[in-house]
This record gives sequence, C-alpha cells and structure tokens, in this order.
Amino acid sequence: MSTSAQIVEAEAMKLTPSERADLADRLWLSVNTRDEVDAAWEAEIARRMQQIDSGEVECIPWETVMAELRAKYS
Repeated sequence: MSTSAQIVEAEAMKLTPSERADLADRLWLSVNTRDEVDAAWEAEIARRMQQIDSGEVECIPWETVMAELRAKYS
C-alpha cells in the first residue's frame, strides 16, 4: 500500500463507524462498474423479499441453521 493510501486509511479510521460505512459505500460505488450485475442482484433481492413478504418462503432462524449444520458435519 502506498504512503498516500496509508495516510488516507489512517484518517478514515478516525471517522465514526457510520461515517466510515458511508465512505466505504461511496468508494465502492466509485470503482464498481458492473452495472448489469448490480441490477441483477437488485432484482434478485427484490424477488426474494417479495417471496418472504408474501409468505411463499419462510425464513429459518440462524441458530436453527447452525444447529442443523453442526449436527450434520460434527
């Protein structure tokens, strides 16, 4: 990492967690040029949220999933 990047990182770490999250979002958007992929993910997220909201699918609590995986693979 260049000295300039180290300075920027050190200064960024002085920000609040919320400010760092906002900065991270802005930085990601500045380098993310995969518009088609992003649009596809947005559509997929919307589809899944609609399935949850309509009751078509039911969410499984994280604890249940982890317990089942531990039982299966332990």
